[in-house]
Amino acid sequence: MPLAADALCCALVLCCFAANSPAHAQSAATPAPPNPDTHAPSQQPGLHVETGAVIGQDAGQAQHMLNLINDLQFHHLEQMLEDAKSGRIALPAAQQQFLSGILENRKNQTEQSIHALEPLIDSIAASGNITEEKLAREALAEDYLRSGKLAQASQAYHSLDSRLHGHLSADEQSDLEQPLKLLPLITAQPEMTVDSGAPFTLPYQLDPIGLTDIPVFVDGRSRSWMLDPTEPFNLISRSTAQEVGLTLSPESATIHSLTGKPIAVHATVIPRITLGNVTYRNMTAFVFDDADFSFPQSGYRVDGVLGYPAVSALGSVTVSSDATIRVDPSGKSSDGPAGAPFYLDGERVLVAIGKEDGSDDRMFEVDAAGQQSYFSSRFFSEHAAAFQQAKPQLFQLTGMEDAPPIPAYLAQTVRLQIGRQLVAIHDIQVLTQPLGSAANDDTYGTLGVDVLQQLASYTFNYRTMRFSVTTH
Repeated sequence: MPLAADALCCALVLCCFAANSPAHAQSAATPAPPNPDTHAPSQQPGLHVETGAVIGQDAGQAQHMLNLINDLQFHHLEQMLEDAKSGRIALPAAQQQFLSGILENRKNQTEQSIHALEPLIDSIAASGNITEEKLAREALAEDYLRSGKLAQASQAYHSLDSRLHGHLSADEQSDLEQPLKLLPLITAQPEMTVDSGAPFTLPYQLDPIGLTDIPVFVDGRSRSWMLDPTEPFNLISRSTAQEVGLTLSPESATIHSLTGKPIAVHATVIPRITLGNVTYRNMTAFVFDDADFSFPQSGYRVDGVLGYPAVSALGSVTVSSDATIRVDPSGKSSDGPAGAPFYLDGERVLVAIGKEDGSDDRMFEVDAAGQQSYFSSRFFSEHAAAFQQAKPQLFQLTGMEDAPPIPAYLAQTVRLQIGRQLVAIHDIQVLTQPLGSAANDDTYGTLGVDVLQQLASYTFNYRTMRFSVTTH
């Protein structure tokens, strides 16, 4: 039975989402943010606190810093580093360098992260500290991949897997499948270049499965491709590749993590692909068989996917409810400073939602290619009092049909503060139990397409790393 809208408007507002009111700050339904020293790192399978390497010999300090990373408290980590640089707290130079490298990785500052972590990796590996080595190797591999250093990325992912395979959770091993198997197919490919001009606007349409398709020209031929900034690679169907006359790699790789079933893919290079005033040259893409990315019930077939390498190169991308997408390659015209900071954590886009200064933010995943939104049990644990008079319903998460459904409450209205914009989110499930996966349980929820469509517009600015929204 849904909660009354008026009750939720009052009760379901995080203390960091609400107005700056002393009375509200003392509300029993909105306790203080979790203490990073007490938030157990066991939410990250395979992580164990060990001392003796870069983080230091002080077990309490090591635990605190690891908790800041594992608990996604990047703002507090940044403040800690600022305090160390100013001398307000004592933090050895090697520790500062390690933590800076991890933080810059999450902020998508790849060159700064590589510069910080590369000199440390051998000493961390020699120390036998599995926790630090895994954090450093994961960050470095992601940095190389995002910055287009494909040969280095391939080697980094191979080293991560060969050295630490037994210390990776099932989810972490699944996340490694695509880069491990696909990167060796493209290490000899030429580097992609991007030519861009003035800001422009394009129409888009929601495809039959509810995701965003935009018009592109593949070597001069008009196509409609899916926009998916969480996909680490660009994808193209075999029929399109053949029509354009692309050369496929003689080798192939079989992967499971893209569609949930084994599919064989080849690599190719697209000489030229155009999106508005942006032209990509020598774009690397992976070729899938048409049947492997088809949805017979809706009659829809994916023709191609613009993943992270293409989307991030667009600069600032604004998706509006009037079925248009505005792209600003410079990122200067969008409302960046007014938005909320967002971070990249593996393939996830995490947005700090909270007060304007970010001091009491909560991390939510924003999945612009996901069809299902929910608030996690972590959100529920801070707001359980608001649901005392409601009756839960069973909720099944898409992609986890093999797992039993979870009791959840339907929240009719929840208000979130995204940068300077107060946003009312309607009709969202609030899970009462963890899903059993760190990637799902360590945030306060996932905002997918069904929530994003409630907005007038939303913007990802990869130049400023800000996520902003409008409501009218």
